Amino acid sequence: MSYTAMPPVSTATGALDAGWLDVGQGHRVWYSQSGASDGIPVVLLHGGPGSASSPRQRDAFDAQRYRIVQFDQRGCGQSTPRGETLHNHTDALIGDIEILRSHLGIERWLVAGGSWGASLALAYAARHPERVAGLLLRGTFLTSREDIDWFFQGVAAFAPEAHEAFVREVPRSWQRSVVDWLDRRLSDAKDDRRARIAIAWQAYECRLDGVAVPDISTDSDNAHRLIDKYRIQAHYLARRCFLGEAALLRAASTLPGLPVAIVHGTNDRICRPSNAWRVHRSCAGSRLAWAQGAGHDPWHPATFALYRSAVECFAERGDFSAWPVSA
Repeated sequence: MSYTAMPPVSTATGALDAGWLDVGQGHRVWYSQSGASDGIPVVLLHGGPGSASSPRQRDAFDAQRYRIVQFDQRGCGQSTPRGETLHNHTDALIGDIEILRSHLGIERWLVAGGSWGASLALAYAARHPERVAGLLLRGTFLTSREDIDWFFQGVAAFAPEAHEAFVREVPRSWQRSVVDWLDRRLSDAKDDRRARIAIAWQAYECRLDGVAVPDISTDSDNAHRLIDKYRIQAHYLARRCFLGEAALLRAASTLPGLPVAIVHGTNDRICRPSNAWRVHRSCAGSRLAWAQGAGHDPWHPATFALYRSAVECFAERGDFSAWPVSA
């Protein structure tokens, strides 16, 4: 596997290095390290599928105590080729995490993931438990058909206007198979509706979570990035992220004794709170804390406070046994 070094990027948390790592099959993943070179290693798994890492995801981690590793999953963010779905599946991502860990010379690390990142964290931990010092999960997505149907259909009961605005882009004959239609349309480079569809999808997510909808022109670079993001997401969702709920709950059940902390918003409309409960019940010894009044937004004050306190607890003790404090 080859590596292309890049100059360190100056960040508030203190950059260590950044670059692309060749993981094979035509893919290169972008990664960065920040914080303390001798700190507690932690890898942050971004959501989506199809999103990307961002500096803000490091905010909960003390740069004096943690060695913070981030990377953009295959086809995402700065990884290349952007938007590529060929050789892009969950087993490949698990392999990429291991390639990155080995490249960085890390023996074991805390694995932190939100939404789809929490799904990937569970799958990775079950495959490589000897490499995981702990799991920190937020807003867990179980990758089930029920999860996907909830997002594209069921949540309409709580957000009818947002849902109607989104499905207006979908032909009536496909409105019971939305994710399959999205997968077909966003993978068709000749379809001139792709930018409009991607912008509508982002707006739908924002409205469900009560955050501002960005103003994006259909011919802008941001629109092209959205097409690539949601092309990856549709590719994964149409295939239940190559996992499914049963596989993830089995994965959770294989981790007794591993420090596991779970944070979930009580008003999460994107990933249902019952997901967190089911993982907690499946994973013996895990700790679950509810972010009261929070949705899926990781920076909601209630969610962020619980997440950061879990990070601090792990830094102090190497586990989550004293978290949450209210317990």
